Amino acid sequence: MGLIKIFSGTDKIATQLQEQIEAIEIEVVKKENLQSARFMDNKNANLAVELFIQEKNFHKANPIIEEFRLNL
Repeated sequence: MGLIKIFSGTDKIATQLQEQIEAIEIEVVKKENLQSARFMDNKNANLAVELFIQEKNFHKANPIIEEFRLNL
């Protein structure tokens, strides 16, 4: 199984979701694309951070992800 992307957005919001998922002992991989987003254009700067989890953990993390998205 591989990694699946669960979020794409700002660093501040990504960190909040990352902390919630890690609280239930699921490892989160954070990929920051800040430099490339700034280089390309400022339109993508708000989508510069991506979060990934192992596919096998999605069923456990999904309720947290959905609740987080509803409260944005």
